[in-house]
Amino acid sequence: MVESAFVPPLRIVVGVLAAIIATGAMDVTMARLPEGRTPPAVAAAVLTSRRVGEGPTLLATVVHYAAGWLTGGLFVTGLLFAEAALGRSPVAYLTTVALMLVLMVGFFTGVVLPRVGLPRQRVRAVVRDWIVSAAVYLTALVVLVWVGSSALLTV
Repeated sequence: MVESAFVPPLRIVVGVLAAIIATGAMDVTMARLPEGRTPPAVAAAVLTSRRVGEGPTLLATVVHYAAGWLTGGLFVTGLLFAEAALGRSPVAYLTTVALMLVLMVGFFTGVVLPRVGLPRQRVRAVVRDWIVSAAVYLTALVVLVWVGSSALLTV
């Protein structure tokens, strides 16, 4: 099968559009978790050198959405590489999801979160809630990217 040169870039656009919806799904999840809104607050605190919760709420929201939306494009880029190596298959999707989950959790817990000095007990709760939120985000993202990519690839 020969595909148009426009399909890969269009799939990245699909990833960003899917990420907008997936970030919304993540927001619903975060609202239900005890530390759910803490990760965006942590990002704002790091960017402004303030304590968690003292950073601007608007900044926390903007950083959260920008990261979520850009991660959709990054996900599809990784998926394109995985498909080149593994073929278009569920294995390529699962490999990309595993990599993205490790990157999302690893970056937040290893780079961002240690900079705010939260107590150890709270760090554990924030990490647990972040893993749940990231898993919900990626689940929604995969479904939407799969549907959008399938539509593009059958045209």
